[in-house]
Amino acid sequence: MVYSRRGSPGSRCLLPSLLLLAAWEAGSGQIHYSVPEEAKHGTFVGRIAQDLGLELAELVPRLFRVASKGRADLLEVNLQNGILFVNARIDREELCGRSAECSLHLEVIVDRPLQVFHVEVEVKDINDNPPVFSRQEQRLFILESRTVDSRFPLEGAFDMDTGVNAALRYKLNPNEYFDLDVKTNEEETNFLELVLRKPLDREETQEHRLLLIAADRGKPELTGTVPLLITVLDANDNAPKFDKSIYNIRIPENTPNGTLVLQLNASDADEGINKEIVYFFSNLVLDNVKSKFTINPSSGELTVNGGLDYEDRYLYEINIDAVDRSTFPLTGHCKVIVKLLDVNDNIPEIAITSLSLPVREDAPLETVIALISVSDRDSGANGQVTCSLTPHVPFELVSTFRNYYSLVLDSALDRESVSAYALVVTARDGGSPPLSASASVSVEVADVNDNAPAFAQPEYTVFVKENNAPGCHIFTVSARDADAQENALVSYSLVERRLGERAVSSYVSVHAESGKVYALQSLDHEELELLQFQVSARDAGFPPLGSNVTLQVFVLDENDNAPALLPPRAGGVGGALSELVPRSVGAGHVVAKVRAVDADSGYNAWLSYELQPAAGGARSPFRVGLYTGEVSTTRALDEVDAPRQRLLVLVKDHGEPALTATATVLLSLVESGQALKASSRASAGVAGAQAALVDVNVYLIVSICAVSSLLVLTLLLYTALRCSAPPTEGACGPGKPTLVCSSAVGSWSYSQQRRQRVCSGEGPPKTDLMAFSPSQPQGPSSAELILKNKCTRIKLN
Repeated sequence: MVYSRRGSPGSRCLLPSLLLLAAWEAGSGQIHYSVPEEAKHGTFVGRIAQDLGLELAELVPRLFRVASKGRADLLEVNLQNGILFVNARIDREELCGRSAECSLHLEVIVDRPLQVFHVEVEVKDINDNPPVFSRQEQRLFILESRTVDSRFPLEGAFDMDTGVNAALRYKLNPNEYFDLDVKTNEEETNFLELVLRKPLDREETQEHRLLLIAADRGKPELTGTVPLLITVLDANDNAPKFDKSIYNIRIPENTPNGTLVLQLNASDADEGINKEIVYFFSNLVLDNVKSKFTINPSSGELTVNGGLDYEDRYLYEINIDAVDRSTFPLTGHCKVIVKLLDVNDNIPEIAITSLSLPVREDAPLETVIALISVSDRDSGANGQVTCSLTPHVPFELVSTFRNYYSLVLDSALDRESVSAYALVVTARDGGSPPLSASASVSVEVADVNDNAPAFAQPEYTVFVKENNAPGCHIFTVSARDADAQENALVSYSLVERRLGERAVSSYVSVHAESGKVYALQSLDHEELELLQFQVSARDAGFPPLGSNVTLQVFVLDENDNAPALLPPRAGGVGGALSELVPRSVGAGHVVAKVRAVDADSGYNAWLSYELQPAAGGARSPFRVGLYTGEVSTTRALDEVDAPRQRLLVLVKDHGEPALTATATVLLSLVESGQALKASSRASAGVAGAQAALVDVNVYLIVSICAVSSLLVLTLLLYTALRCSAPPTEGACGPGKPTLVCSSAVGSWSYSQQRRQRVCSGEGPPKTDLMAFSPSQPQGPSSAELILKNKCTRIKLN
C-alpha cells in the first residue's frame, strides 16, 4: 500500500501490496519513503533521482552516491534508472527494537556542484513475530479450599512487533473450573489472572492441565501457547492479602543499589504460625529481573539490586508472592510495575563523514567540507542535541536535517596564510546539567597556483671584467614562490631580444634550475660597456605564473690596449714626425707635438710622454711635455748642436701593467732664412687648404642645419610615440672614432664612439666625448678628474 503526504498524511490510493510509501514534505524540503520490513530484494522504494530533480544522464558524471548511518547495504540506487530499491533483508525489530518509530536516514551526495540531500525511509512493521511466552510451562499450586472467584496471576506473552501487530488477546481452552480475566493497566500492559469458577476437589482431581493461548491482532493473526499445570493442594483457610493487586512505581534510572523501591505489606486473618508471612518473587519473574531487584523475605522491602538503564529497559513487571508459614501454606499475589525515569546519563555521539578534504584554497563559499551527524541515547530533552563549531572562521555548521549538519566554507581561504585548520565540533544535549562531547576535524588547505615567483628586487647591477673566460659564472638570480609543491618549483629562462644584429642569447645563458647566469663569450669593454637583459622565472603550476627581473651587466675595462700613435698632420717620413726647427729659437719653444690615443678608458687611457735618452749619453736640447706630448727646446740652439736631431718619445698609459708605444721625432735644425721659405711654402699650402676648407664648411654648415632640423623633428615624434605606446627594443649600432681638439695650442685627445659602447636593447647608442685640457701636466690626485684622466665625460645621445 502506498500513500503520499505533504506536511500531513493526505489521500491514499490503493496499489499492489509490497509497493512502498513515498512522501514529499514541502515544508522540510526532504524526501520521505516507506518500505515494509522483510521486503524482497529488488523491491521498489521510490524514484529518488526524479524526486530530487536530477537527470539520469548526470548521475554517473556527478558521482551520485548514497551514505547511511549504520546499515548502508539495506538500500541501493540503480544509476541507470534512478530507482531506490531494497538490497538486503530489512528486519525492523533488529533495527529499532520495539520503538514506535523506525526509519533509515540516507544522505544522497552529488558533486559538480556538491549537493547533499536527506532521505528518510520509514520501515513499516509487518506481523512477522508471533506472541512468545518466556516459559515453556507455567505451574500453579492451589488449595482445594480456595473459594470461588479466587484469582491467580499468570505471565503474559511478548510480541516483538509494534502497534496492532503487538496488541495481544488471550483465551483458555474450554474447561469447567477456570476462566481467564485480562485487564489493561495505565501503562497499557496486560494483567492476566486465572479465576476459579468452580470449587476444587483434590480427591476428585489432583491436577488440571490447561492451555493458555495468546493471539495478536495482525493480519494474518499469529498465536502463541503455553501449558498451564495446576496442582490442587489440601485444604487451607485464609491466604495472605496485599493492600493492592497492582503497584505502580516510578524511579530514576540512576537510582543507586540498595535504594528502597516499595515496602510491601500483606496481611493474613489466621492466627499463630499461619499468620506469619514470607515474601518471594513469583516463579513468573525472570532471572534478568531478579538481577535488578531484590526482596527481603521478612520485611517485604523491594530494593534496587543492579544497575538500571532506561536505554536498555524502561519498564519492569514484578510478580510478588506472600506465603504464610502453615503446613499447607497459602499464597497472596500482587504485581509491582516499576517504570524508570530517564536521566541525562548518556553523552552525545558524533559521527563525521569527510567529503572534500583537503579543500582547495580557491574553493567557493558554501562548499560542503564534511557531513556531521549527532545522536544521544537519552530521550526527551536529554536526547535533544545541538552542535557548535570552534573556531567559527572560516567555516560554519549548517543544520540540514534533524541531528544532521554540514560543515561548509564560510569565507575565503589562503593556504599561504593558514595551511591547516584544527576544528572542534561540540555536541551538547538539553539535559540539566547538559552533557557534551567533542570531535576534532583537521582541515588541510590544498595549494592553488595563485602566487607568481618573486625576486628580491626588480633590478640587479653586475660588474664583470672584460676578457673573461667563455662560460664563466657571472651572477645567480633567485626567485621565491609562496606556493607549495609543484606550484613552487621555479625554473629560469632568458628573455630573448635583439642587441643590434645579435641576440642576447649569444652573450649570456641562464641555468633553468639554479638560476646561474653564464657569459657565453669573452666580453670586450671597448665593444660593449653595458649589457642589459631580463631573466624570467616561471613556476610549474597550471597555468604557470611568472615574473621578470632586469640585469644590468657593466663590462669593466682592463688595460688590454696599448697607446696608438696618430699619424702626423704634415712632414712625416715613414710614420715618423719630421719638423724644421730654426736655430734662432729660444728656450721653451714648441717645435713638434706627439699625438696618441688609447682605446681603453679611464685610468687605462690616461697617457704620459717621456723622452728617451739619446745614444751615447749626449744631453738633448729638447724635452717633451709629460701629459701634452709637446716637444719643446730646453735652451737656445747653437752651432754645436747637430743639424739633425732624432728623438725617441715613449708613450705610456697608467694601466696595471702599463702598456707603451714609441714615437720617432725627426728635427732638422736650419737657419732662419731656410725656415722662413719652408714656412712660406707651408703657409701657402695651408692657405689653399683653408680656402678649400671654407667652401667645404659652407656646405657642411648647411648639411648640419638640415640634419639638426630632422633630428629635432625625429625626437619630437619619438617622444610622442614613447608616451602612447610600450617601449620597443632598440639596437646598438657601430660608432666612428672622432677627434676633438680642445684648443688651438692644446693637446689632442679623442672621443671614440665604440662599435657598441652601451647595449641595453632600448634607445639609440651613446657617445663619450673626452676633452683634455691643455697646459701644464698635473698628477692624478685632483679628484682624479673623472676616472683620473683630467677629462670630463659628456654623454651625448
